[in-house]
Amino acid sequence: MTTQFDQIADKVLAGGDASPNDALAILRAPEEELMHLVAAAGRLRRAYFANTVKVNYLVNLKSGLCPENCNYCSQALGSQAPILKYSWLSKDETLKQAGAGLKGGATRVCMVSSGRGPSDRDIDKVTEMIEALKQEHPDVEVCACLGLLKAGQAERLKAAGVDAYNHNINTAESNHDNIVQTHTYDDRVETISKAKSAGLSPCSGLIAGLNETDEQLVEALFALKELGADSIPVNFLMPFDGTPYENTWELEPIRCVKILAMARFVCPDKEIRIAGGREMHLRSLQAIALQVANSIFLGDYLTSEGQDAKADIQMLKDNGFVILGAEDALTDTGCEARPNGLAIRQRGSGTDVPANA
Repeated sequence: MTTQFDQIADKVLAGGDASPNDALAILRAPEEELMHLVAAAGRLRRAYFANTVKVNYLVNLKSGLCPENCNYCSQALGSQAPILKYSWLSKDETLKQAGAGLKGGATRVCMVSSGRGPSDRDIDKVTEMIEALKQEHPDVEVCACLGLLKAGQAERLKAAGVDAYNHNINTAESNHDNIVQTHTYDDRVETISKAKSAGLSPCSGLIAGLNETDEQLVEALFALKELGADSIPVNFLMPFDGTPYENTWELEPIRCVKILAMARFVCPDKEIRIAGGREMHLRSLQAIALQVANSIFLGDYLTSEGQDAKADIQMLKDNGFVILGAEDALTDTGCEARPNGLAIRQRGSGTDVPANA
């Protein structure tokens, strides 16, 4: 049976583009057609990325203490979220944290700091860290995410060995002023342009679940396509207590898969990364989502804990994926060694311990 999603995939594979109406149809697909949608989007994923998954690791260089009022962010001005707050990590601690991610299977390290944007002294700190990291791990990809850039800063990062620069647009231009008021949508676009002009690979994505409409999700994806983002992190709102978006639960797992599928159809040859909130919102559909997306973060996020890193790697292996840049790491499709014996039930019926339910 040929579905409307197969027809859109055929058009894209033949060199055409998915239209805004196509994107809306994907977002509004009936739930019973989810696997037809995943299969069609998966054709595009496999055409450009085969069965590889890019594994990324975040190092939060500076946490909290931000003067910007991004309403969704646990680190923002006015946030009461009980997060870790600290100033810059030392170079040695940065190398230790990055090394842990690389040892765990990541091939790209994303070095992030809170704040409106870096001072020139901050750039000095970061370039020293990056040069040391590249010396210790010559093959590592480094993505910097430091906020709004000033003239000349992107060039300095490029010279130090940075490969990519992340600055998310987060939402549609038509929704931007509802989520942050201390900087503009154009400020964000300008920083992406500065990164591109300096020869850095532009990384920019969005956050779903910010009271946006279907049309605004489509608007944001087509804006990212127009900006030429090479990698597109798709975050799902984590409604931290103590932020204006606390108790905001708009997303269900199937909805999240549809959003990722739309991103694949609109930007078929770009890295679509399942980013913050995947464990919370995709839940048991994480592996299905990777039939559409081709990139994840390993382990923890900036201020919240993620799924156990070993479980992430096992999920990739169980589903036949291989890590981009480390293709030999997951090629053994046999089962992991089993622990000795089974875990004997010690709870529930016949015990005084509550059941596992």
